[in-house]
Amino acid sequence: MTPEAFSRPTLSRRGFLGTALAAGVVLVAEATPVSAFAAAGDVTLTAGGISLLAGPGGRLAIRDAGGVTRSVGSKFQVKDSVTGVQLSTGGTPTLSALPDGTPAIRMDYTFDAGPTLVTGWFSVSTSHARLEWRVTGADTLVPDGFLFSRAIQAPTAPDDYIAVTEWVRDAGGGIPYEDTVGVAHTSTWSGSLHGLFLLDRSRQSWTNATWVHAPGVPDPAGGWTSRADFFFSETRPSATATIGRGRELGLELTTNSDFNLYESPGASMKLTALVANGGAAKPVELELWMRSFDGVLLASTTVTGTVAAAGTWQHTFDLTAPAGGIALAEVVVRSGGDEAFARTSLAVLPAYDYQAGADSMFGIANYPWLQRPSADAVLDLWQRAGITVVRIAYDGGPGLPPSAFDARGIRHNIELQPSLDVTDAAAAAWAADKLAVAAGAGAGYFEVGNELNRPFNTGTAAQAYLDKVMRPMFDRRAVTGDTVKLMNNGLAGMDKPWVENFIAAGGWDLIDAFAYHPGRGNFTPDYVPPGDDWGTGAEGTYWNFYGGLKQLKALMAEHGEKEIWLTEAYAPTKPNSWWHDTYRHAAENVLLTLALAKAEGVRCVCWYQFHDSVLGMPQVADPDNVEYHYGLMNRDLSPKPSLLAYATAARVLDRAVFRGRLTFADPLTFGLWFDTPDGPAVVLWNRADGYLLNTSGSRTDWHFPAPEVWVDPWPTKTPLTVTATSGVQELDAVGQRRTVSVANGKVTLTLDGAPRIYYGLVPHPSGAGTHTLAGCLVKKGHPRKPPHTGTVPEAAYSQ
Repeated sequence: MTPEAFSRPTLSRRGFLGTALAAGVVLVAEATPVSAFAAAGDVTLTAGGISLLAGPGGRLAIRDAGGVTRSVGSKFQVKDSVTGVQLSTGGTPTLSALPDGTPAIRMDYTFDAGPTLVTGWFSVSTSHARLEWRVTGADTLVPDGFLFSRAIQAPTAPDDYIAVTEWVRDAGGGIPYEDTVGVAHTSTWSGSLHGLFLLDRSRQSWTNATWVHAPGVPDPAGGWTSRADFFFSETRPSATATIGRGRELGLELTTNSDFNLYESPGASMKLTALVANGGAAKPVELELWMRSFDGVLLASTTVTGTVAAAGTWQHTFDLTAPAGGIALAEVVVRSGGDEAFARTSLAVLPAYDYQAGADSMFGIANYPWLQRPSADAVLDLWQRAGITVVRIAYDGGPGLPPSAFDARGIRHNIELQPSLDVTDAAAAAWAADKLAVAAGAGAGYFEVGNELNRPFNTGTAAQAYLDKVMRPMFDRRAVTGDTVKLMNNGLAGMDKPWVENFIAAGGWDLIDAFAYHPGRGNFTPDYVPPGDDWGTGAEGTYWNFYGGLKQLKALMAEHGEKEIWLTEAYAPTKPNSWWHDTYRHAAENVLLTLALAKAEGVRCVCWYQFHDSVLGMPQVADPDNVEYHYGLMNRDLSPKPSLLAYATAARVLDRAVFRGRLTFADPLTFGLWFDTPDGPAVVLWNRADGYLLNTSGSRTDWHFPAPEVWVDPWPTKTPLTVTATSGVQELDAVGQRRTVSVANGKVTLTLDGAPRIYYGLVPHPSGAGTHTLAGCLVKKGHPRKPPHTGTVPEAAYSQ
């Protein structure tokens, strides 16, 4: 967890969707005549491929070309911060017209009480219904709480929630990113008939079989307006949205393998580009490039084709999986002055036979809330990446039930959130109830709460937590005899004052394990800030990884050892933000974080989280909100370099035993020595370029023009010459392996700020408790210092 207060100006064309739909500028095929009919209280509008039937009581039916009702609803819901939820109780339809003369249905809804007025305006064009609700009422209305009712009739597959996004070039420089232009609630019927409600914004978590979340936006005339557009279509939602705009080219990329992951080098990778055209028929040029993590151009080609008016065209590029690691692909479609582009990543991740079992420290936070393409596919990938523990699982909870993890041998814990502002009786009742839930789930550990240490770094919340949560839970467990182990609430940051107060009040003996969340700003994971006065603001050094861990270890040396659980660990990749990791730094920092955790004896690291985006709005893109960028996977389900770094660490450290830190003549060269079944594994890096990230250029706000993922960000290269008796293998953060040649029993390694793993080196222990590499000679490099190099952590590697 880190503070977040950034937003960006954007070049996204997202605003056009809402504007176009609001204005009725929607073309999915050639325009067809609209007919209108009113009789006996019913009103009917008909266009090519669609008709609306509105009736007394607020009923609105959407029918297909054959007159079959596919969706029907009758109510509108508003929320008031004072009076709560209000449902319409009826509605009267009349035949009317929009300001431009287009025939429309006007629906005047009725409510039991209060000043709320809702008027629906519904119109049609070819295969499209435009739905709009204008709402006025008390100032206490909550427009984010508006919903409309609909029930899909006789679908042949479950409804789905699909984010519609576009790629954007950042006006301030840096890498491109995705932004959301709409969300679609999709339905399927027999044959190839699909339908979708398209909205500018809508939460999946507030949508069900009866209601669709349709938040209102301020209306210049007063009040608020909710909008949705319904389409019948035979193509993908992204293409439907592009065609619906009536103007732009659109592009979506898919591959022939789940998660764009391939088992072996040289595998056939098929990248399919779906081009959608919202205008007249046009010729297009489709350009592809694909680069490796090191910037090697793996593929480059251009093809041409023609896209029909309001139609689609697709082309599949035949590619070859790289020898290892990850590749980034971009496809651009052009026609005249119009252009759209999209990116995705593809990677090689072979299967691996992990052996650590219950001793593994590799976990995930919080639970698999996005089970796409299926729950089994997600769990298969978890296990392929080395995940052995899930933070939260219980029957009736989010994600998957404990039985799904038991079937695969994945350990599972539980975290539930209490309140600190309750009576003693309520606290005891909560403890009894939730301990029963934890025991019933078969949880190994119960993390009793989440980030209840606000205000951070003050310690003021510790006593209330002990009195209202931890002691009642400990006492209840003593009564029931349950064997679940207890953790404190996972602290946001390593909050030393909180821990000291918790210990002083007697809390240390009540827990079996200590949990916290080492948030990290633009610092390398091994950074230890100077002094003890670490600020908790938007640029505070409180948000560091290794300094906090060293503080905790010092407290444990004084007060007694506990298992350490990092129940959330992070490498967020919010685009073009100096406080957050670039995609390349994220991979490096995942690897070093996990290696340092293993060296310090951390029992488990639960990485937060598996997918980008958030629960409730899955696969929605939001470039301004860091909460959408914590995943090991991209929004489109392709892997980030971070996923490969996690898997690389899990494989190297699977049965590794930490032997010690390595010291060198150069005080900026660092190393960790692990014994593994494959021989000594040595992690090496150098800090000639400092401990602060994203420091190039002048900083006037939060924006940082991040380099492309293949650009090496470390200018200083430091050679290290050591003894080696055989071939030396080097693994980078994403698992790319290369052989470093040995000559005359010596090998020269090139070190920089990126951690790398080496096999074939000879660690040299000494009786004084320090270790180095045999034959170590250091030649100082000639560093080109960036503006901010950070502080060398004097105590970072003390023995």
